[in-house]
Amino acid sequence: MTIADIKKNAETKMGQSIEALKNNLSRIRTGRASPQLLDTIHVDYYGAMVPLSQVANLSLIDSRTIGVQPWEKNMAAKIEKAIRESDLGLNPASLGDLLRVPMPPMSEERRKEMTKLARNEGEASKVAVRNLRRDANESVKKLVKEKEASEDDQKRTEADIQKLTDKFIAEIDALVSAKEQDIMAV
Repeated sequence: MTIADIKKNAETKMGQSIEALKNNLSRIRTGRASPQLLDTIHVDYYGAMVPLSQVANLSLIDSRTIGVQPWEKNMAAKIEKAIRESDLGLNPASLGDLLRVPMPPMSEERRKEMTKLARNEGEASKVAVRNLRRDANESVKKLVKEKEASEDDQKRTEADIQKLTDKFIAEIDALVSAKEQDIMAV
């Protein structure tokens, strides 16, 4: 493995950490409706537990309401039950073959909980990025030890990896901050 490979590998994995953070943050509830909130809900479909998005069409009716259109009419009751029993605190209303899922307004206490959850997700991502930095630096030290790279190369590479780490941590902070603003917006 060369120094260029180590840098590229670290950057790729740090990018994956950012994508995972974005995915996790999209599941945290804000005051606004978002179909991604229902991604964690699974429904019994002929004996198999499948994600809600595989048995129904999810859409936004308005800023506070998610529409769930089952592909099969007999699935409406199962979907309604799964949403109601989830830990999201949602109460769907059936309108024929369409389920309306209104987002209840969030209390101040719930907003603080959600903000804390977003910060924890951000902190976990920062730890992952720092671990990737450590692994990359150890790989470079190993190359120096095996006489495949000079100590000057090691210092330059460690500085580059640190810059990369700083860039990704700043991006994590920005994502978490944006999510906090979303949660606190009334």
